[in-house]
Amino acid sequence: MSIYDLDAYELILKEDLSDLKSKGSLLRHKKTGARVLLMENDDENKVFSIGFRTPPSDSTGVPHIMEHSVLCGSRDFPVKDPFVELVKGSLNTFLNAMTYPDKTVYPVASCNDKDFQNLMHVYMDAVFYPNIYEHEEIFRQEGWSYKLDSPDADLEYNGVVYNEMKGAFSSPEGVLDRVVLNSLFPDTSYANESGGDPEFIPELTYEQFLNFHRKYYHPSNSYIYLYGDMDMEEKLQWLDREYLSRFDQISLDSEIKYQEPFEKVKELEIEYSISSEEGEEDNTYLSYNKVIGTSLDEKLYLAFQILDYALLSAPGAPLKKALVDAGIGKDIMGSYDNGIYQPIFSVIAKNANVEQKEAFLSIIEGTLKDIVEKGIDKKALEAGINYHEFRFREADFGNYPKGLMYGLQMFDSWLYDEEKPFIHMQAIPTFDFLKEQMDTGYFESLIQTYLLDNTHASVVVVKPEKGRTARQDKELADKLQAYKRNLSQEEINKLVEDTKSLLAYQEEESPKEDQEKIPVLSPEDISREIAPICNEEKELDGIKMIHHNVETNGIGYITLMFDLSGVPEEKLVYAGLLQAVLGMIDTNHYGYGELFNEINVHTGGIGTSLELYADVTKVKEKEFRATLEMKGKALYPKMDILLAMMREILMESKLDDEKRLKEILAMLKSRMQMSFQSSGHTTSALRALSYDSPLAKFKDDTEGIGFYQAVKEIEENFEEKKAELIWNLKAIAMDIFRADNMMISYTSAEEGLESIKPGVGKIKSGLHEEPKSEETPCIIHCKKRNEGFKTSSKVQYVARVGNFIDHGADYNGALQILKVILSYDYLWQNVRVKGGAYGCMSSFNRIGEGYFISYRDPNLRKTMETYEGVVDYLRKFTVDERDMNKYIIGTISNIDRPMTPATKGDRSMNLYMNHVSADMIRKERMEILGAQQEDIRALAGVVEAVLAADQLCVIGSEEKIEEQKDMFGEVKTLF
Repeated sequence: MSIYDLDAYELILKEDLSDLKSKGSLLRHKKTGARVLLMENDDENKVFSIGFRTPPSDSTGVPHIMEHSVLCGSRDFPVKDPFVELVKGSLNTFLNAMTYPDKTVYPVASCNDKDFQNLMHVYMDAVFYPNIYEHEEIFRQEGWSYKLDSPDADLEYNGVVYNEMKGAFSSPEGVLDRVVLNSLFPDTSYANESGGDPEFIPELTYEQFLNFHRKYYHPSNSYIYLYGDMDMEEKLQWLDREYLSRFDQISLDSEIKYQEPFEKVKELEIEYSISSEEGEEDNTYLSYNKVIGTSLDEKLYLAFQILDYALLSAPGAPLKKALVDAGIGKDIMGSYDNGIYQPIFSVIAKNANVEQKEAFLSIIEGTLKDIVEKGIDKKALEAGINYHEFRFREADFGNYPKGLMYGLQMFDSWLYDEEKPFIHMQAIPTFDFLKEQMDTGYFESLIQTYLLDNTHASVVVVKPEKGRTARQDKELADKLQAYKRNLSQEEINKLVEDTKSLLAYQEEESPKEDQEKIPVLSPEDISREIAPICNEEKELDGIKMIHHNVETNGIGYITLMFDLSGVPEEKLVYAGLLQAVLGMIDTNHYGYGELFNEINVHTGGIGTSLELYADVTKVKEKEFRATLEMKGKALYPKMDILLAMMREILMESKLDDEKRLKEILAMLKSRMQMSFQSSGHTTSALRALSYDSPLAKFKDDTEGIGFYQAVKEIEENFEEKKAELIWNLKAIAMDIFRADNMMISYTSAEEGLESIKPGVGKIKSGLHEEPKSEETPCIIHCKKRNEGFKTSSKVQYVARVGNFIDHGADYNGALQILKVILSYDYLWQNVRVKGGAYGCMSSFNRIGEGYFISYRDPNLRKTMETYEGVVDYLRKFTVDERDMNKYIIGTISNIDRPMTPATKGDRSMNLYMNHVSADMIRKERMEILGAQQEDIRALAGVVEAVLAADQLCVIGSEEKIEEQKDMFGEVKTLF
């Protein structure tokens, strides 16, 4: 029987998605009106998702809290955290849930048929039959609750989403994004914060929370998506039989309303918090925001991605250059948000001043008028089109399954017109149309219509306010204290009881029979084989090359690797800066904007990075190798052009361009500040590891806090430092860009080898030939600091690290299982569930590095104490065979991720550079597959060794770090 003959469904639409090698079908479930989208193809990495339109009516965060809560147990799977059980014990390739401004989506993916069915079952049961009706504790844990440990204690708010959003609202970029969205759509649900504003989250009641589920989590409001190589008929019958047929169609209003355009541009000014030691000057955000039609216009949708590139995002783009040249802000950013009904095009100046607002607007308007009058740079348009078309055809989303990314992109139209799910999946005809329009004035007319004449716009200024966080925290504490004062003793005792009962609920283990309802694969479902390693040593024109023979659909991925081992420790910041400057500065034949466009017209792009490789056969000697790497990709016929552009960057860059160097330094400083605020957990872990690890110290000095401090110093004293900067950039380039210092990594099919021979020869002949300076091995000096870095954030990133090999323990494959056990059992339960942190994790690697980190954590000392408790937890660790198998399967799931052609090559090269052999990987895999609970208990000594190092670093709240400064050797302000 064909899927089109199933009685429960009717066919709405069929599409041949040949560009995606898929067949698309849109069905409607007759009984409920549920929409079902199918993408049939031969991709083994199958994807299922169910989504709902969830427009928020206020800013209490109910869509976000619901997203967390439905995954806390359901009718068929009453265990308290089935999501975590699946992470621990399935072969998923993706497992998560996401709240957007207008929808909530629950996607899963797996290559294993049985596992995929299990994941579908758990997720369908979670969204339609969650345990939120039986257990109010779920709402109080994931959303918000009063926390009162004793009658005399201070009253607090707690909750996972509450603390997550406190962290999100600490970021000025996060504040800006929210205000822009709210400002442009005051009459729609976009005026509200779907994630939840911490000020309003405590206004949400349990009954309102349940009513939200009753209203929106119904098949009639659902969008179901299936992608990949599976029996679609069987899946459709199962969905109908087990879930959809049990509901009747209802009428509900979840429409995402259209915002009528404004007659006049709206202007807003709002404050964000900086720490007491940060300066207010050069710390304002200016933004110019325009609404661009609707996401149902596929030509406009794609055309503004191209215009974002050509006007703003590409280095040297005219809007960016005009603002930088005028000294408006130190970092100019752009965005085109087309994941909502009415997309937004934004121009943002970071590190500006309030007084520059009028000049900011005048320069944008003047530049755009000039472009319309004289015509947009055709090379920039061509580069932008090729840039996006290359990525569309390549379909390389890194670690994310492409079926997942296609499904999420389809929501950009499907959510707003249920009969138009495929319009953004058929992009090649639109690319062809846009190419034809380059010389017709089409793009100029879009600029005139949407960026100049359009009054559906806002100008948002976000300016700094010292001590804002402390003031808000005091106001909240006073408010809670006043609330508590007005309570009777009986009511106070009730709050204490409620706090204790929530803790008891969290500590109570789900009954064994409930745990066993979560489906677990058998160890027999796991392959004993390791993923192939494809490294073949070759020599190309006297240069050592490692070829990774992989089918790449005609794309070559090449990396030029230059050894950095001769760069002394005090010069490492310049190695980091050289990497950042290359490709972003003029060369002898191109302006930096022209260079970027030339690259993107012909190739898939060029990028640079610093990479570190540790010799795992010499871990006690702490030997590692550092390289500056230039990566590029192109179709085989274009490899010659790609390599010519790489040579241009390496050998012709004008490293003495003072004006451009100063701009790059300011941008780097700005981008690192943003990165530290969003990824403070990895930043703090790296910093703590640098106290004792030369490798980590090298990395911190070239991309971490150490690098940031050096960049800040150079940027703020540029006139004094510029001569030294230029001399060092040139000296390092001269020293490392040599044929005898280069190695190549190349991923392609066999036929791709010929395409690089001419280009490699030209690169070799163009590299420096002067005698290499006498090389002194780089000696890295480490110093234990145990730092607390103060920011204006309301939450912490808490890292505790150490090297267990230094303290007498050895690496074993079972440590990969320990990572799963700690991250999703002990740490999850104590740091996230009870502590209220948004995230927590641990890791242990072959060179002995171990760490525990928390993310958006309201606590500090308490989290450190939780880390200390790991040793005792492991000594008492006892599980049955089923649970042990579950941990093993979850560990293998992390290892056996599907790989794109590029990642297959990268993995193989990493193993080569780290001296990891196939035998080592097989040994590790067998240690994982054969692990028993006594092997886990034996790892208590490894954790004890990590903790014995006593290395910690925290990035977080100024107030919290000052309160607990006795924990630190040094306390500093980060920014």
